[in-house]
Amino acid sequence: MQLSRADLADFAYFLAIAKHGSFRKAAASMGVTTSALSHAITALEGRRGVRLLNRTTRSVTLTAAGEELRATIEDPMQVIATAGDALDRYRDAPAGRVRLNVLEDAVDLILKPVMPVFVDRYPEVAIDISVSNRMIDVIGSGFDAGIRYGGTVPEDMIAQRLSPDLRWIAAASPAYLARFGPPADPQDLQKHRCIGIRLGTDQVYQWEFERDGTECAVATPGPLTVDASHAAIAFGLSGAGIVYATEAALRPHLRIGALQPVLEDWASMGSGFHVYYSGRRHLPTGLRLLIDLIREVQPLQG
Repeated sequence: MQLSRADLADFAYFLAIAKHGSFRKAAASMGVTTSALSHAITALEGRRGVRLLNRTTRSVTLTAAGEELRATIEDPMQVIATAGDALDRYRDAPAGRVRLNVLEDAVDLILKPVMPVFVDRYPEVAIDISVSNRMIDVIGSGFDAGIRYGGTVPEDMIAQRLSPDLRWIAAASPAYLARFGPPADPQDLQKHRCIGIRLGTDQVYQWEFERDGTECAVATPGPLTVDASHAAIAFGLSGAGIVYATEAALRPHLRIGALQPVLEDWASMGSGFHVYYSGRRHLPTGLRLLIDLIREVQPLQG
């Protein structure tokens, strides 16, 4: 039987369903409706006279024929996608869509200074950004790449540095310090109210300090624990407790005196922001251009 244009399109839909195990997620990744995706697969099965998927109300699995089809077409379809991406390099105006999963801190510190330049320079490239501090499988969830602190990038990903290492400090509002005084050393935080940090892994972060080669991590007490930087800083500004964050994130508030650093001689350095992606995929042109522009602008340099 001759391969048709409809087969090629439906093969791409089939591979999306095989990857996500869900019509809804596959439809979202392909930019079509769930109904359209279902009709396409039904048409493909009808033309070929074989069932490719087992569908229930809770799951979608591949039949034996579906498994064989995926094994046969997955690599060739990836070669076709790579060839299409390679052609984009010859366009006068790059186009396409890039999906990013981005740590909250990276929005203000990395993307905010860069995106106005990017959208002016590459108006045909669509950047779809999901902001989340949760640790997820970015590739399995349909994203092209993620942006996180270097120390949290999964080991099986390719990572590229986007910023220098970052200085982490503790700070508090003048009202808090007037009421409770500043801590004398990191262990003195046990006597203070601290805004706890819940990581994307659901663990509560121990604040890290370092001075003259001596390092320590403190399990900070306090009635408040948050999983978002803007919430922690907001509570710090209100006088609810001491907050811990990158100096870059706190700088606007430090500059006007709304927050004051504490334990400044105990500040520690942490890994900077990195973009990461799967080495099994061709790097989308839009993502490559964004990485290049971040390095050009250097939003956290110096």
